[in-house]
Amino acid sequence: MVHVLSSRVLLRPTDPAASRDFYGRVLGLAVQREFETGPGPEDLGTVYFLGGGHLELSGRAEQPANPGLRLWLQVLDVEAAHRELRERGARITRPPVREPWGLVEMWVAAPDEVSLCVVEIPADHPLRYRPAP
Repeated sequence: MVHVLSSRVLLRPTDPAASRDFYGRVLGLAVQREFETGPGPEDLGTVYFLGGGHLELSGRAEQPANPGLRLWLQVLDVEAAHRELRERGARITRPPVREPWGLVEMWVAAPDEVSLCVVEIPADHPLRYRPAP
């Protein structure tokens, strides 16, 4: 068995500055570290904390390498996240909706054809079920 110690999603953005602006300023992810990837000021790699993992933006791609990539991000309050992201200029592709499976989901467009599913797990949902001791 492979013993995984850590994980991260690697993205090669077509416009690194726009992607750093989106994930850092608009989405508000905290920076875990930054590093140089080349000689110019635009050659900056950034690793963001992403819940139990990380999101790394580094390098540059000529076209989106992962069109249709979707990231699932759990938040405590999806309505508050909706208001905050809208105020920061995020393109909300679908406002929060309680799905038939019980999760409250909102969809947000990110650079390079990446979609974010921002999810709240209600207190009564089975994903939060804890058996009594």
